[in-house]
Amino acid sequence: MIIVGELINATRKVVKTAIEAIDSKVIQKLASDQADAGATYIDANAGVFPGKETKYLKWVIDNILKSTDLPVCIDSASHKVIEDVVKYTQEKSDRIPMINSISLEKKRVENILPIIAGTDLKVIALCMDEKGMPTTVEQRVTIADKLINKLVQNNVKIENIYVDPLVQALSTNIVFGTAFLTSVKNIMTQYKGVHTMCGLSNISFGLPQRGFINRNFMAMAIANGLDGAIVNPLDKKMMATIIAAETLQGRDEYCMEYLKAFRAGKIS
Repeated sequence: MIIVGELINATRKVVKTAIEAIDSKVIQKLASDQADAGATYIDANAGVFPGKETKYLKWVIDNILKSTDLPVCIDSASHKVIEDVVKYTQEKSDRIPMINSISLEKKRVENILPIIAGTDLKVIALCMDEKGMPTTVEQRVTIADKLINKLVQNNVKIENIYVDPLVQALSTNIVFGTAFLTSVKNIMTQYKGVHTMCGLSNISFGLPQRGFINRNFMAMAIANGLDGAIVNPLDKKMMATIIAAETLQGRDEYCMEYLKAFRAGKIS
């Protein structure tokens, strides 16, 4: 399972405060803690600082690279920031970054595609177009098809594409859970080599015991083929659920990862 550690995001007060104070220790500890907990990538976002986003994002990435060997996931709504920070990151490290994100929205495609075309960069591909968020399986898969084909035609390797079918709140429409799960299954079945990715916590918005809902939904998503998620790696219950679900799904030869996690006290 590809785990993108979500905690170094300036929308979180502790991160915003650390960036403003140029407090390297906070950022480095968040990076190393997420790496130790099982993250594969460390997400880096400084989007709450208009005009200073590039400067702060570079500083954040410097601290991530100092504290872990993991690659970064460059997370910004600005293509200019992404382009600048990608170049900076590649000059600083040979760890191939992930870009968060591209979509089928006209401006986003036009601006992000030149950055990733013909490179080894990983990219999260949102199932979103000019019409906005999809609501049905058909809409999600149609957008995914167009986006995957556009990326591949522009020399983006299919194994570097992480399709996000977009999780929406179950409390607003009871079919949103099954629509997402079926979309994941269809995409993983139809496009061999592609990956799927999501920020899963939206599913429980407006419901009590959100963590309980999220963990169960994660297990169901893995059973339907999901192989990547943007989550909090320090959530021990969530990480234990992921490990168990991957083992039950047959992705853990001889149950070695499960046993390793158990011996490390991560399964209880």
